[in-house]
Amino acid sequence: MKRLTLAILAGLALPALTTVNATEFEQGRVINSANEFSIVPHRERIGPENRMLTDRLDNLLPALMAEQNLDMWLVINREKAEDPVYFTLVPQPTFAARRTTMLVFHRQADGTVTRETVNTYPLGGPYDSAWQGGSLDEQWQALGELIVAKNPQRIGINVSRDWSVADGLTQGMHQRLLEVLPNEFQNQLVSAEDLVVRWIEQRTEQELAVYPHIVGIARGVISEAFSSRVITPGVTTTDEVAWYIRERFSELELPIWFMPYVTFQRPGITCEEDTPFCGESGVIQRGDVLHTDVGICYFKLCTDTQEMAYVLRADEDDIPESFKSALATGNRWQDILTGEFVTGRTGNEILAATQQKARAEGILSSTYTHPLGFFGHAPGPTIGMWDNQGPTPIQGDWPLYANTGYAIEGYVKQAIPEWDNQLVQVKLEQSAYFDGSRVIYLAGRQTQWHLVR
Repeated sequence: MKRLTLAILAGLALPALTTVNATEFEQGRVINSANEFSIVPHRERIGPENRMLTDRLDNLLPALMAEQNLDMWLVINREKAEDPVYFTLVPQPTFAARRTTMLVFHRQADGTVTRETVNTYPLGGPYDSAWQGGSLDEQWQALGELIVAKNPQRIGINVSRDWSVADGLTQGMHQRLLEVLPNEFQNQLVSAEDLVVRWIEQRTEQELAVYPHIVGIARGVISEAFSSRVITPGVTTTDEVAWYIRERFSELELPIWFMPYVTFQRPGITCEEDTPFCGESGVIQRGDVLHTDVGICYFKLCTDTQEMAYVLRADEDDIPESFKSALATGNRWQDILTGEFVTGRTGNEILAATQQKARAEGILSSTYTHPLGFFGHAPGPTIGMWDNQGPTPIQGDWPLYANTGYAIEGYVKQAIPEWDNQLVQVKLEQSAYFDGSRVIYLAGRQTQWHLVR
């Protein structure tokens, strides 16, 4: 499909492709290696993670339950069928919901929230044990009695049609819950989906203190991979670079949440305006443009990062200016997007405003930005999808809140004279947070190409 056809379908006349001069963009940062950052051993991570959890339970959860007008929240799951939100609520080290695990949160008249478990195996702090021991039937009966004794008016349970992260209560356990509740309490069960989304998307001061360090490590490993320490032009393959990234994180004892991948672009590879993703795999050659996508999790917080590199030719000391201009266009697109972040505005509204301004400036772009935090693809306002540049129902209608994290993700395409005006696709993604007034990149952003010599 040609560009003119796309414009007709959109009902708009697009301007000619722009050229943005390379300049110094705000929050640009060069990170050379993950060795610039300390990595806490597994055993020593437990204390900080549990302090962050207790802070969330003490200070954030009461405010969110009041915000959503819930008197009680039940998180009920069992081993091998854990609720997605469960691991964000329990202390470390926890690897499973042993047998059947029940968490009961009850909002008091003074606004505080009690935290109790109805479990065969008590979790310990920061939870009190309301019951332990006995048969499974006795456990369910104890839960029912506890709920009746507290007499909540609105009881949130994790059932949702639209948010997978809020749909953790299985049908079988839902049925068992109904069996132990009197009819009047059954009628007070409501979906806790909004509470779950708010709980997962909201970042705290303690988390924001450590988050830049985590993102810096991810960016540092990318910098290592996109260097002559790893790449020998004409020999090294994109798959070998991807495996270097994976094994480097393994060496650092940091889990990835998806397999890293690396691709190259070069003259002759098809990259039209409507090609979703341009790039191929194979042996890396001089003159190639490289791209990678990387995500790790550390202290329960996840990153999502995409950066670009150029493999210098033998007679080059620097990347040609046309490529610098293409990256500058990508940085300008980022600025347009993040400039549209306004508290209360929906993801769909941010997307539409970004597209309008990018078109007006002649930038050929695609925006598919998503929330980030306890999950790499977290709940919250979806701001476009790579396969849908129109409104996204439900997730795109979610409003923007302060102190929430995002992967600022998308691409721009720009013609390169050195490639006979073939388009180069600059795919960018940086972990950031919105403080209520502006977007702050957690470990800076890429404003300079990685160069492989």
